[in-house]
Amino acid sequence: MKAQIKHISYHLPKTIFSNEDYFKLFPDTISNEENLLKIGTESRHIIQTNQTASDIAVDAAKALFIEHDVDPKDIDFLLFCAQEFDYYTPTSACIIHERLNLTEQCGALDFNLGCSGYVYGLSLAKGLIEGVGLKNVLLLTSSTLTKTFHEKDKSSRFLFGDGASATLITASETSNGIGEFIFGTDGKGADKIIIKDGGARNKITENSYKEITDDYGNITTDACFYMNGISIFIFGLNIVPKLVNDILQKEQKTISDIDLFIFHQANLFLIDKIANKLQIPSEKVFNFMKNTGNTVSSSIPIALSEAIKSGNAKKGDTILLAGFGVGLSWAATIIKL
Repeated sequence: MKAQIKHISYHLPKTIFSNEDYFKLFPDTISNEENLLKIGTESRHIIQTNQTASDIAVDAAKALFIEHDVDPKDIDFLLFCAQEFDYYTPTSACIIHERLNLTEQCGALDFNLGCSGYVYGLSLAKGLIEGVGLKNVLLLTSSTLTKTFHEKDKSSRFLFGDGASATLITASETSNGIGEFIFGTDGKGADKIIIKDGGARNKITENSYKEITDDYGNITTDACFYMNGISIFIFGLNIVPKLVNDILQKEQKTISDIDLFIFHQANLFLIDKIANKLQIPSEKVFNFMKNTGNTVSSSIPIALSEAIKSGNAKKGDTILLAGFGVGLSWAATIIKL
C-alpha cells in the first residue's frame, strides 16, 4: 500500500487585516509601499486572542469531514503541527481527538514545527501508513503566530496571517502517492526566527518586555516574535534551490517532469527569485498568499488545496512541495495526485 493525499480543507479566522488597515496603522510605511507590495499580500486573517491553534484546527478538520464526506470514525491517527498548544500537558492532539469524536483506537500526536511542518507531517503520515499499516491519517496544521507579535512590529504584521489546514492521507493501491523526502536542519540559525523568553530556557522577567528596535524600525521584545528578515531571505535563496535539486535527484526526475511547484508561501518576491534561479517556468509555480499572507505550516496545504480547486493541480499531476523556515529547517517531497 502507498500513502496518498486524499483530501485537503482549510479554515481561516473571520477577522481580516487588509493592507489599507496596515497603512492606516503604520502611515510611515507608505513611502515603502512599492517594496511591501512585492511580498504579494493584500490581506490576511487574524485569530481572536481567546482562540487557540487547536480551535481553528478543529474548524479545518470539521470542514474536511463535511466537504469531502469523511467519517471521523475512519481516522486511525491524528497528527497536529503547531507552535501554540493548549496546555503544557496533555498534548493538544488529545484535546482535538475528543472534540472531533475520534475513536479510542486512534493515535494522537503533537509536533512543533513551523514553515517546513507540513512536509514533515506528510513524512510521518507516510511512515504510519506504509510502515505501520494504518489506513487513514489526519494531518492538521495550525498557525496563530500573530498573537505573538509586538503591536509595533511593522514587518511581521505585514507578512503573516493565521490559518489551519486538514489533510487526509490514506492507504492506496494505486501508483499515485507521496514519494521520497529530503530534510535539513541548521540549528546555528535558531535565533533568526525566535521568541526568546517564555519557555523553559528563559523565563519571563521585567526585561522580557523591554522594547528592541532593529535597523529598519521594527519594534519587538524578547517576549514577542522576532525574525531577522534579511537573513531568512538569504537562507531561502541559498537553501531552497539545492533542496529542490536534491529531491529531484533522489526521485530521478527533472524540472520538466514536475507539473507544479508549491513552495512555502513566505514571500512572493523570494519565491520568484528561487524559481528564476532554478529556471522553473512561471506557469509551473503556484502561489496563494494574496488574501492569507504567510500562514507558516498551513501555507503549503492551503496553496495545494486552492491549486486543486482551481484546476491548476489535477488528478495524476506530479507536484513538488518544499517548506523552509524556523529552526532553521527545510524539507521537500514529490507527490502524485
